[in-house]
Amino acid sequence: MPDTVSYRPKAGEIPTQPGVYRFRDANSRVLYVGKAKNLRARLSNYFQPLRSLHERTRRMVTTAASVEWTVVASEFEALQLEYTWIKEFNPPFNVQFRDDKSYPYLAVTLGDRIPRVMVTRNRGAKDARYFGPYTKVWAIRDTVDLMLKAFPMRSCSDGVYRRAELTGRPCLLGDIGKCAAPCVGRISPEDHRELAEDFVSFMAGNDTKHIRALTERMKEAASTQDYEAAARHRDAVQALEAAMGKSAVVLSDSVDADVFGIAHDELAAAVQQFIVRGGRIRGVRSWVVDKELDVELGDLVETVIQNAYEGTDAPPREILVPELPDDVAELEQWLTARRQEIGDSSGPRSGLSGRVAMRVAQRGDKAALAQTVEMNAKNALVLYKTRRSSDFVARSKALSDIQDALEMSDAPLRMECYDVSHLSGTNIVASMVVFEDGLPRKDQYRRFSIPDSTDDTESIYQVITRRLAYLKNPELDSEGEELPVESATPDGGVDDETTADVAGDDPTIDVEAELAAAAEKRRKKFSYPPNLLIVDGGQPQVAAARRALEESGVQGIQLAGIAKRLEEIWLPDSDFPVILPRNSDALFLIQRIRDEAHRFAITYQRARRKRDIGSVLGEIPGLGPAKVKELLKHFGSVAQLRKASPEQIAEVRGVGATLASAVHERLTSR
Repeated sequence: MPDTVSYRPKAGEIPTQPGVYRFRDANSRVLYVGKAKNLRARLSNYFQPLRSLHERTRRMVTTAASVEWTVVASEFEALQLEYTWIKEFNPPFNVQFRDDKSYPYLAVTLGDRIPRVMVTRNRGAKDARYFGPYTKVWAIRDTVDLMLKAFPMRSCSDGVYRRAELTGRPCLLGDIGKCAAPCVGRISPEDHRELAEDFVSFMAGNDTKHIRALTERMKEAASTQDYEAAARHRDAVQALEAAMGKSAVVLSDSVDADVFGIAHDELAAAVQQFIVRGGRIRGVRSWVVDKELDVELGDLVETVIQNAYEGTDAPPREILVPELPDDVAELEQWLTARRQEIGDSSGPRSGLSGRVAMRVAQRGDKAALAQTVEMNAKNALVLYKTRRSSDFVARSKALSDIQDALEMSDAPLRMECYDVSHLSGTNIVASMVVFEDGLPRKDQYRRFSIPDSTDDTESIYQVITRRLAYLKNPELDSEGEELPVESATPDGGVDDETTADVAGDDPTIDVEAELAAAAEKRRKKFSYPPNLLIVDGGQPQVAAARRALEESGVQGIQLAGIAKRLEEIWLPDSDFPVILPRNSDALFLIQRIRDEAHRFAITYQRARRKRDIGSVLGEIPGLGPAKVKELLKHFGSVAQLRKASPEQIAEVRGVGATLASAVHERLTSR
């Protein structure tokens, strides 16, 4: 492998000022756009020896044929120019956004002579204010119906409005008081615009101010015995309070913020945005990000923020994110400019002024809300992966691509993946998960206890040896002893067949025969040979698995390993890994089976640790399950409990000095 690429510029040619750079391929297509405070320092990172580069960065650099840069006056200008070029060129190695949802919004067309409120999924109207996005159309319609009682502005279509102008007769909404009927002159265009601006102000978070104002008017009307006006104001207050009640109250009334949560892995990221106005969640938005290069969370946050506010959405004064990017000051400056720009186009009463600040919530209600948003993002990422893997066409293509990439004679219709888990070399366990036709077969998952091992490669060797023994003799393991068959349930537990499960209440059933038949059925499942055997790890783990495969004498099984950090596929006797396209269904499938094996191994390892400490403490006279639970709850972990002194243990409720000494002696003697 050469040290670097042929188009590398000389160090002295690259300026040290802020700027934006572009990598192009041989056809002059822009592959990647980036910005830098110091162009020379940043670009030098790309032109290191190729072997030292991250694999995905190396692929981008070697695909490119040239690099060019543009110097700007400040870091803020670099941020703006990078944003503009990414939108213009859509570079394949920059973060790609996927949002297949069409969200409903509440829009007020302030650019029209007679503004209109409507529900729409199209956000292209000029000089309109949008609120949302909402998850349900009916929720917006209910809100609008209540709001029109307090702010009876126009909500009809252009055709209905023109017909009313020509006939001089308002529509039904005008007759029932849900429209001020500017079409027939009941209200002037100027007064109607004030209604629309009040509507916008209320939706923007100034809800309590309007309710206080209406309440004062109601009291004034009642004091002058204008009971009809007081009743109208009372109904308006009730309508607005009902509209407010439809939004969940999470923070104080003065808080306007957008809260972002991001869950990501090597291939994709799920983004959740909670829109909080006046302390209430007014809208929720979610989308998926495809990651081509391995970007850090801070860089991902920067790209997410830019895409969230590229349209007509005005940034609030506060934006909560999981991590601040390096150039947070420049990003805040850009957001402030966007807020003022949208505010100027929306009119003087929009309330869109002031500086935008980005923060990471540390404590209190905001931190709790940020955790909720992050949890939703994690669930969205799991859902995205599940839906993608359930697509039959995508699964078929993934299996075909894996066959081609690994040069297999047949498609890997049955794949098995193995992972090892331990805690500082203790409680060593391993997992085996099975995918058939690209889908998990949880009834055929297996888990292994490893009594003793020197390292992960030795553990892999032991597990593969034990598993392959079933392909030679389904009844015996590698030492000629009958293996206990453990069948994994979907929740990760062990489905131990018992006499009661088989016999039930029927005394005529031959229990031993039924148990033997059930065990034989499970052994047959375990004796199916895989087309592809995957281990979690790189060259050392693959070498250990190959040694076990050669010693077993089993033929016809393709072996591979996946290294987690770079998502590389390693084959036996290969000096270079197989690189699957970053967003391919093939890599997604292999990553998913690897993650499933890791999850299953971790679940078993934790259960073993918990059972181990529980059984140890349970042997102490006078220490039952309830007191064991109290001890673990008080100290938080087994490690902290082992470090505790007898006096500290005695502080736990229900544990006296004598019992504390017994616990301390028992734990320290192991």
